Amino acid sequence: MECDNSISGLSERTTTEKLREAFSQFGEVVHARVVTDKVSGYSKGFGLVRYATLEDATKGIVGMDGKFLDGWVIFSEYARPDNHPACPRKTWLLPYGHQ
Repeated sequence: MECDNSISGLSERTTTEKLREAFSQFGEVVHARVVTDKVSGYSKGFGLVRYATLEDATKGIVGMDGKFLDGWVIFSEYARPDNHPACPRKTWLLPYGHQ
């Protein structure tokens, strides 16, 4: 099942093509998109990469989180899994006594 990665910290020069190219080395990218400003056309600093499988998405996170793309350190994590239940949800642990 497909799984989305949320990408942040992108340079304003990063394009959808560059994002797809960088992440495709870790698995089959079904869709990639850099969110851009409607007026300037430059990146707003974040985007999305959709992988064909959860395993590929995990490889993309491990391979790109904290790495450089277009001279900027980027961050990759599982996107909110509202439409993709196969993607892991973040687990928040409450401090002792607050459970």
